[in-house]
Amino acid sequence: MITKKVLIGSIVGGIAYFLLGWIIYGILMKDYCAANFDQTNMRPEAEMVLWAMGLANIAAAMLMALIFSWANISTLMSGARVGAIIGFLTAVSLDFSFYAMSTFYKNWSSLFVDILVGTLMSAIVGAVIIWAMNLGSKSE
Repeated sequence: MITKKVLIGSIVGGIAYFLLGWIIYGILMKDYCAANFDQTNMRPEAEMVLWAMGLANIAAAMLMALIFSWANISTLMSGARVGAIIGFLTAVSLDFSFYAMSTFYKNWSSLFVDILVGTLMSAIVGAVIIWAMNLGSKSE
């Protein structure tokens, strides 16, 4: 059953994923991504489908929020730790699948950088989700 806390964590976590992705990939690593990832199938920034990106971010955050709820994870550090584990395993799965089936990664280092960034982002989002899920909680 999806509770109000899970929904709040999913929405806030989805927003955090969206903003972190924009800051990290869209600003801080923009030149790195252009040099190390095959851009031939990428949409120009002005043509990105933002609602689809938002939906993807909310779905990823909901997966994490559900796991946190089922596992009774309630502290920021445990949220960050489990978020990092989920992010790492998800990134390894997706990135190696892309590596196997496409030419998206121009070199090995870009694949590992993407896994590292995905892990870091998920750790931060995990802590944000726990924070959001604990809002209004009497245990604060």
